[in-house]
Amino acid sequence: MHARRFAGILGRVTPLATSLFVFCALALLCLPLRWATVPLLIGTCYMTLGQEITVGPFHFPVLRLLIAVGLIRIAVRGEGLPASSRGLDRWMFAWATWAIVSSLFREDVPASLVNRLGLVFNGLGTYILFRVFCRSTADLINVGRIIAWLLVPLMLEMMSERQTGRNLFAAFGSVGELPEVRGGVLRAQGPFAHPILAGSVGAACLPLMAGIWRTHRLSAIAGASACLLIVYASASSGPILSAVCACVALAAWPLRKHMRVVRWSVVGVYALLELVMNAPAYYLLARIDMTGSSTSWHRAELINTAITHLSEWWLIGTDVTRHWMSYGVGWSSNHIDITNYYINMGVYGGLLLMLLFIAVMAKGFSLVGDETSQSVDSPDQPGSRFTMWALGAALFTHAATFVSISYFDQSVVFLYLTLAAIGGARGVAKADRTRSTLPTALGYRARSEQQRLAKPGTGRGFNEETGRLF
Repeated sequence: MHARRFAGILGRVTPLATSLFVFCALALLCLPLRWATVPLLIGTCYMTLGQEITVGPFHFPVLRLLIAVGLIRIAVRGEGLPASSRGLDRWMFAWATWAIVSSLFREDVPASLVNRLGLVFNGLGTYILFRVFCRSTADLINVGRIIAWLLVPLMLEMMSERQTGRNLFAAFGSVGELPEVRGGVLRAQGPFAHPILAGSVGAACLPLMAGIWRTHRLSAIAGASACLLIVYASASSGPILSAVCACVALAAWPLRKHMRVVRWSVVGVYALLELVMNAPAYYLLARIDMTGSSTSWHRAELINTAITHLSEWWLIGTDVTRHWMSYGVGWSSNHIDITNYYINMGVYGGLLLMLLFIAVMAKGFSLVGDETSQSVDSPDQPGSRFTMWALGAALFTHAATFVSISYFDQSVVFLYLTLAAIGGARGVAKADRTRSTLPTALGYRARSEQQRLAKPGTGRGFNEETGRLF
């Protein structure tokens, strides 16, 4: 009896996955702060959702277990959230709160509550960990380097999968050994739940590689190459367009002080299209097909049908969307394929949850705009404004991607990583500028971060990363 119960709790866990989890968990507990992101990102990039522990209705994949270990670490060590992100933290907690509260008004409260707790644990947990681990611009650049080199083996596996037709991550479960084929082309997915999600991760990480170009060019080249080849291996229109969006956002750097004009120009163009087109302007999505086998029409029709059935979900969401379209999905008899993350938030928790999620994204863009509009970089971090712009470009890539896919696997880590990095970078930059503008007439001197950490009485600086005096 006890043996069967224990086996049920373990779920589908292989010895290799167990070993990897134990290694990452110990590393997450023991590594210095600046390297604590490594085991978390290893679990994200190299483990499928198939390896999990099940406790009653709750499922704990390896990634979720690592998030729990990370939260235990910061609680035991007292590593609280660093400098204020000027409201981004509050918007994140507001989104998480309503996601849980709205589930209490659904028809199947236990199932809805379990689902929302998982959604919040993944999103808010990841956000908190990266807000704690990224305490300086140097930490953010270090995370970019880590991602760059972790994506290289992932890219090699996906390219091999595209060539051989065999997914090596199938050994961990939840992904098939044989890649999906559409239009006669193999679509590699690696450890992710779908090829589009895998390719979207590559596209969203591309701007991060531009952000480390100034200081770590080899890492930037390796990472950018891996990102582009991951997009290629996924053979999906969505990731290709997301990569284009990433490049367009990076190229808009010279226009950073005129983004208000750019935004209103986009709104004006959309309004003009509404006037001249027979169908709503969002049906332009139906015309996009980069691979010859895209389901772009579904994405446009999904927006239309969500608007048509607004009365069903605007208050607290809905448990049934199957009647929205003439076809459904094999994994659920109650729903259609919600390939739009904004609409998915509405289905989860109504119009308020959708708007709170949009507010989180908008606040992230606002922080990027505030920082990059400064006339000079932070005194201690040359190039910090472009690094912040690269984070904004990554967030823009996610925002554009959400029109065509909902994140439902470990790819969500890269979204909340980006938001946390923006919040951390904004707090550090603000603190740096405050120190640099202290009035010298009152006897103050601008101090660098390392000088601020100087040990009293030594007259020398103390490097927090190496633990050495200089």
